[in-house]
Amino acid sequence: MRFNKSQILKYASLYDKKYLGTDNASIEMKIKEVLKKRRPKFLTRNELCKIAIWKSPRIEKHCSNNDDSFVKSISKFSFTTKNEQARIESLLVFKGVSWPVASTILHFAFPDKYPILDFRVLEAIGWEKPAQYNFEFWKKYCSYLRKLAAGYKIDLRILDKALWQMSKEKIV
Repeated sequence: MRFNKSQILKYASLYDKKYLGTDNASIEMKIKEVLKKRRPKFLTRNELCKIAIWKSPRIEKHCSNNDDSFVKSISKFSFTTKNEQARIESLLVFKGVSWPVASTILHFAFPDKYPILDFRVLEAIGWEKPAQYNFEFWKKYCSYLRKLAAGYKIDLRILDKALWQMSKEKIV
């Protein structure tokens, strides 16, 4: 990438200014805190829907059609399996959950490990959005963003916010 750490921090800060104090910021903080404390980790249907709506408000009606015990079982499996492909692809069985929403679920559960898959971030890093997401793409995306974040010595969420904001402002 052609940006330095101070630019990354500047754009992450601009993102924060826009969303600080909003429902989006509150939902992110609350669910991350619940999942950090809850052992073993799992989601309720309500939490799944909050995350899904946070990522993509138009899927609310689909998300609420998931059974609560099904959500708890599948999310618990996803959060405990060591198999990376099973971890993300198991979440795709939920109504209303696509690759970007599944990535958001994983980010909320493991903020230091998983980035959020978003077309704006893809644009900012100069990648084309594939016609269809798959596990190989997801693996490459995670690896790339983890290396970027490590190189800047920042966490994934700061990098994600900065890249999203850069795309939004057409900086990239």
